[in-house]
Amino acid sequence: MSVQDHIEEAVKKAMQQLFDVTLPTVEFQATRKDFEGDLTLVTFPMLRYVKTNPEQLGAQLGDYLVANVAEVARYNVVKGFLNLVITDTHYLSFLKDVQSQTTFGMHPIGADASTIMVEYSSPNTNKPLHLGHIRNNLLGYSVAEILKAAGNKVVKTQIINDRGIHICKSMLAWQKFGDGETPESTGIKGDKLVGNYYVAFDKAYKAEIVQIVANGKTEEEAKKEAPILQEAQELLRKWEAGDPDTVALWKTMNQWVYDGFEETYKALGVDFDKNYYESNTYLLGKDVVAEGLEKGVFYKKEDGSVWIDLTDEGLDEKIVLRADGTAVYMTQDIGTAIQRVKDFAIDGMVYTVGNEQDYHFKVLFLILKKLGYTWAEHLYHLSYGMVDLPSGKMKSREGTVVDADDLMLQMTTTAEKISDELGKLEGYTIEEKKELYRIVGLGALKYYILKVDPRKRILFNPEESVDFQGNTGPFIQYTYARIQSILRKDQGTDFDEEKVGELHSKEKEVVKQLQLFPETIQQAAEQYSPALIANYIYELVKLYNSFYQSVPILAEFVDDKRNFRIQLSKQVAHAIKNGFALLGIKVPERM
Repeated sequence: MSVQDHIEEAVKKAMQQLFDVTLPTVEFQATRKDFEGDLTLVTFPMLRYVKTNPEQLGAQLGDYLVANVAEVARYNVVKGFLNLVITDTHYLSFLKDVQSQTTFGMHPIGADASTIMVEYSSPNTNKPLHLGHIRNNLLGYSVAEILKAAGNKVVKTQIINDRGIHICKSMLAWQKFGDGETPESTGIKGDKLVGNYYVAFDKAYKAEIVQIVANGKTEEEAKKEAPILQEAQELLRKWEAGDPDTVALWKTMNQWVYDGFEETYKALGVDFDKNYYESNTYLLGKDVVAEGLEKGVFYKKEDGSVWIDLTDEGLDEKIVLRADGTAVYMTQDIGTAIQRVKDFAIDGMVYTVGNEQDYHFKVLFLILKKLGYTWAEHLYHLSYGMVDLPSGKMKSREGTVVDADDLMLQMTTTAEKISDELGKLEGYTIEEKKELYRIVGLGALKYYILKVDPRKRILFNPEESVDFQGNTGPFIQYTYARIQSILRKDQGTDFDEEKVGELHSKEKEVVKQLQLFPETIQQAAEQYSPALIANYIYELVKLYNSFYQSVPILAEFVDDKRNFRIQLSKQVAHAIKNGFALLGIKVPERM
């Protein structure tokens, strides 16, 4: 039980004993910096139950807490606020309890833990991963790790969109312009090679449109009649009919892309427990629609198409099966969700998908609930905003996307440039330097993206993200390396609480922030927000650096004080390392 929980329990007892009042809730807040105290009890809401003034109520409760709660040393009252000073003994005992816990903050996964599936990435096989995919992957991976740290079983998955007109466009362009080239023959990564042909298709398509318009047709007519588009549509029909040559080419080019994706995922530091492929799932859900028709969840229109009416829920009518019996994306998503529950017996799912799909997921979740699936109550759309660059919007058809591999390389190069300017790497081998640049560059990229609330749009500035000052990944990594430097000189030993003496205010601030780590992980899991972890760690690092500047650590001549400060530093390092691991960020031992 936390000290706040303990005090809350005591306050409720006090109200019962002093005033014969049953208090439903107790409100706390952090003590303002201009008053003495570690925790503030807000007494204003209690005045509806007790006829007295706030100062008098605060004094009575303060006296009771000092007498009955060992952790409360003293108090002061400011109007309707009771500021409580917590004993040094409490903070020292806390650090003693956790000083050997390298997994501090992480909740063990119990036998009765919920199983949650987190879907992220889910790319198309016609192009490499880009900056938007990076935000998606970082969010999905981090949320999965946070849910795990909060005590859940987690299954990480993606559904690869490997069928449809998009891949047929790349296939056709390769047939027309490729001259048999492969990733091996060109030295070009497979997903990039296929992406180049997607761009080549678009270029040829636009040229044909211009020609058709010049011959007197409207632009709309030209877009539909362009021969290259009609050829791509014919290729899709052949694939759907199982034409051997078409299917063979589709398998070959998709494999090039899968291999390319795998390389990018490895470099980014994300992984998956299970891949689903749309080519295997696109027929799922049609039988569910038939069942839903029988139950009256769906209805059929005169043309034979099947719909659901969600107007009573403030949405609209939604098609789930076309008149010709073919599925729409909604049908597939219904069927895939049900299949995943069968595959893994999951209790809930998190879909990491951009905010342009907000409406789609509202409809999907509502349909699954109406179909009677109880697990549908535990579905969550992790909706996120776009990532912009100072140079403007990205367009994959025109080949102007910011390639994920290129961006990671750029971040490593930027980290190298800044590190060299700062001159921090004397005595490093070339290999050690390369690894450090990669850790710092990727850490900068990941932290910059994850510190922002997922729902907000981001303007990503690579140079700004690699700054060694301020709310950045490198600033936090540097603090971790600084602590490792202390620990290489002295690991410290246990300390006698009584001999440590009175705690410095900076020491208390660091311990108080450390105490919040397990609670912050739980909150981040409940809100599906890596930003809570990122900003918690930044706050911890700021407080630690202030402590580092204010009190001696290794130069402290009282053994127990020095050992306490070393153990405090060590625990801060554990929290940084564990917290950054939840964000998919590594920490360097030296910088």
